[in-house]
Amino acid sequence: MNHRTLGRTGIQVSPLCLGTMMLGAWGNTDHDECERIVGTALDAGVNFIDTADVYAFGESETIVGRAVKGRRDEVVLATKFHNAMDDSPNRRGNSRRWIMRAVEDSLRRLDTDWIDLYQVHRPDPRTDIDETLGALSDLVRQGKVRAIGTSSFPAEELVEAQWVAERRNRERFSTEQPSYSILARHAEAAVLPVAERYDLGVMVWSPLNGGWLTGKYRRDAPLPTGSRASRNGDHFDFKAEEIRSRKLDVTERLAVLADEAGITMIQLALGFVLSHRAVTSAVIGPRTLEQLTSQLGADEVRLSPDVLDAIDELVPPGTSISPADVGYAPPAVTEAALRRR
Repeated sequence: MNHRTLGRTGIQVSPLCLGTMMLGAWGNTDHDECERIVGTALDAGVNFIDTADVYAFGESETIVGRAVKGRRDEVVLATKFHNAMDDSPNRRGNSRRWIMRAVEDSLRRLDTDWIDLYQVHRPDPRTDIDETLGALSDLVRQGKVRAIGTSSFPAEELVEAQWVAERRNRERFSTEQPSYSILARHAEAAVLPVAERYDLGVMVWSPLNGGWLTGKYRRDAPLPTGSRASRNGDHFDFKAEEIRSRKLDVTERLAVLADEAGITMIQLALGFVLSHRAVTSAVIGPRTLEQLTSQLGADEVRLSPDVLDAIDELVPPGTSISPADVGYAPPAVTEAALRRR
């Protein structure tokens, strides 16, 4: 597996990054199989693993820590903080108080002395970005964190963070992790160009759009047993008929396109996101070993200009079929009080 440089860090990572949200109570509760998934990915040349404290509320980090034990030096290990870990108002967000506690919790669960990439899972409008960068800079200087990054940050907040880091002598964010897939191309409009301008490594999440781009969902067919949509239909657009119908139309045409190109739908989807010049890695999130093996090797697929042009006709660049796929809506949009005098 060829490696790519993660932004300006100098760290070499595989084009496929193993996402672990499905390891544990949110997906696969068999810890032994979960550890086999991690081991199989490492044996196949994947050296990049992404998790988060909130995934099954720490269970995923614990599984990953056990799975990489004895192989820690060969793994580029990334985790995230921000989301609420319980009902306490101070065990969440991007404050110094929480960051300093959250990192120690993650280090303990991961059973490691350092985190290669520590990411802010979402923006926190209540916390000054300088407060967040100051705490993260201290962690880098302490050796607990090697590099810092963001996830689902709007382009303007990425620019602001770079500005603050430069003028206040803070560590700069080195990566961004946006949602990006054939069905969700919003990042192309601003986030990916900004990432390229500031030499940020980009690891895209949900490149298969929650399973839509595997070809498993069919019109007038029951939801596959165990699929994400069967477990959480509201989250995966199955309650929004217009969006569901549009995604079915597009995926049916993508299946034909993949067949004509002699590749699988999964290879088409992963090959698409990895073809973007700003993208470093695609985060794959298998729940089973079978799902993992169906995705391994997709980084070797090279889509022709004709195939990419055909995708552009189905879903225009910079657009998304479902607004929910963006991953973050600012409070100015979601909270009515911020729009009232």
